Amino acid sequence: MGRRGSKKGRNVNGILVLYKPLDVTSNAALQRVKRMFGAAKVGHTGSLDPLATGLLPLCFGEATKFSQVLLDANKKYLVTGKLGVQTASGDTDSEIVKRCSIEGITAQTVRDVIPQFLGEIEQVPSMYSALKHEGQPLYKLARQGIEVERKARKITIFALELLSFDGDEFSLYVHSSKGTYIRNLVEDMGLAMNTCAHVVKLHRTDAGPYTSEMMITFEQLDAALEKGGHQEVDKLLLPMDTSVADWPEVVLTDDAAYYVKTGQAVQVPQSPVEGMVRLLLEDGTFLGVGEILDDGKVAPRRLLKTSY
Repeated sequence: MGRRGSKKGRNVNGILVLYKPLDVTSNAALQRVKRMFGAAKVGHTGSLDPLATGLLPLCFGEATKFSQVLLDANKKYLVTGKLGVQTASGDTDSEIVKRCSIEGITAQTVRDVIPQFLGEIEQVPSMYSALKHEGQPLYKLARQGIEVERKARKITIFALELLSFDGDEFSLYVHSSKGTYIRNLVEDMGLAMNTCAHVVKLHRTDAGPYTSEMMITFEQLDAALEKGGHQEVDKLLLPMDTSVADWPEVVLTDDAAYYVKTGQAVQVPQSPVEGMVRLLLEDGTFLGVGEILDDGKVAPRRLLKTSY
């Protein structure tokens, strides 16, 4: 008879900035990491397609409370698009549905359409996205040949730069808000150039406060495990408060912290006047995150059990 109440895995808290390799789903990468750490709880912060590579922050334990923060964060990408070919999915993971002329298209043609896509724009999500319709991911419906209406969503492209142009391929640097589909962006740019296009390479370099320099590969995880087991791989985790490192901080006295931990809002001198904040104890311990209310008080929003 199984031990129904037994815990599965270690209580591990922190954030791993993983390098997701090519042809691996984000969930498969997460499950592999979870096994390597022997962790009880791990969540990712917005999936990358199997054909995409790069930065995938994974939240362990209490850090999963901040997954939404990273889901909402701005992202940066390097993407290569191929002109003259349209695919069903907008990348190389599906069949070709259309071929278009690319006669006369140059690097300058790409540069000329870039201003149309800067700033706040509307984007209709792809049928091959993970968005759900009546509980079903759109990509599953698409693979069954089903297409449903999708509403345009507002996104923001903060920066869009042409890095290279070579015949029928062009590479871009993209800095965008949450909810941006890079495949759609490349397809729409193709249309703006009076042709068609799809993504052949996609690499995420940044997500919120996390950058390429912080990425850990599976090879590094294997080496750490071999060197010192779980004790060694745990050293590769970043502190939980790095997810909100760019938020203003509010330092709480022991008395104020007591009330915050019971769910009450408190008045803290010289606090920011609005928005979300990091909550710290006087010894620098990260307590969680809070929000400044209309009356100026600091209200708890997500607190860590580990700081109690």
